[in-house]
Amino acid sequence: MKWKTVPLEQLAAHEDGAIKIGPFGSQLKKCDLVSTGIHVVGIENVLQEKFDGLGERYITAEKFQSLKSVEVRPGDLLITMMGTVGEVAIVAPGTRTSVMDSHLLRFRPNLEVCEPRFVAWLLKGSPVVRAAVQGRAHGAIMKGLNSSLIRTLPAPLPPLAEQERIVKLLDEADELRKLRAQTDRRTAALLPALFHEMFGDPRANSRAHRVVTLGSLCQKISDGTHKTPTYVSSGVPFVTVKNITTGQLDFSETKFISEKEHLELTKRTKPERGDVLVSKDGTIGVPCNVDTDREFSIFVSIALLKLRRELANSVFLTGQLNTDWVQAQIREGTKGIAIRHLHLRDFRTLKIILPPLPLQNEFAQRVTEIRELEAAQAASRQRLDALFQSMLHRAFQGDL
Repeated sequence: MKWKTVPLEQLAAHEDGAIKIGPFGSQLKKCDLVSTGIHVVGIENVLQEKFDGLGERYITAEKFQSLKSVEVRPGDLLITMMGTVGEVAIVAPGTRTSVMDSHLLRFRPNLEVCEPRFVAWLLKGSPVVRAAVQGRAHGAIMKGLNSSLIRTLPAPLPPLAEQERIVKLLDEADELRKLRAQTDRRTAALLPALFHEMFGDPRANSRAHRVVTLGSLCQKISDGTHKTPTYVSSGVPFVTVKNITTGQLDFSETKFISEKEHLELTKRTKPERGDVLVSKDGTIGVPCNVDTDREFSIFVSIALLKLRRELANSVFLTGQLNTDWVQAQIREGTKGIAIRHLHLRDFRTLKIILPPLPLQNEFAQRVTEIRELEAAQAASRQRLDALFQSMLHRAFQGDL
């Protein structure tokens, strides 16, 4: 069905200031903020869609009178105009009297022609609108928008009943995605809970496991090449910290080096199945079990732990490196202020509990089962995301 398309400003309420940018610095200064009074809504409120109990900043009732033109009411749409641009949230019913800070734009909808959540979904999800917003955001370091762009965004205008139907479908699909994310978070919490269940708190060590140094469990502790290699269009993956930050080895965005250079680099440091990788520069202390036979090389920002297999299971060690106890030891060993860095000798002195190997292996088997569950959930999440993106595209084309 073909709908009329109008500039977004035609969906705004017929009142002065229905589309209004937040106060500039000359109107709202740091010295205006007080400990209690009228709440000031900021970008963080929009990004988290939470208008109370977050970013507790206030102005006096007297100051409010001079800023009443940027008062925020339930039902208003607030749009971020700086930094993470084009994000939108509807001010929830029951939200206390407040004003908006700079870098926000208030859009007060005309309820006779539009459903507020339809406008919100349009701004959040219409491919045409998102492309217009991202394409015209200006600024080399921090992106920014101006109100004229928002006013002129193309807005399809179906009948109110159709808007409500579309909103209902998108809300239901979005709720499924939120439930999926909630389930994923619970699954992610299984691993630390499993470690604690099987081995207790390693800091307290109430089960009297042996305490050893990490160095004593390793045949070798090394790091990757200290020199940036020559990249090629295809070949052997070259792994850096960004490829292990999830705690699992991810080859999806690696660069490549030649087979010849890989063979040269692995004379010194060769990752193999059953080894453990740990980030040692920048984002430090993220461990990753090597669970593949695929050949790859690593950069200096990653430490490689080659375990004595008769003593330690790599999955168990990865789980323990993630515990608060070991992470606290890693933070204590951090060097550098601007860029955090761990030396290889810092790894060797880390204290580790050492339960019997059969118990470590049992833990590893149960982790494998959890990882299989996570993989199935990830596939489900990808299908849901693809379906949702398809719905967003169709919703504003009249095909939903």
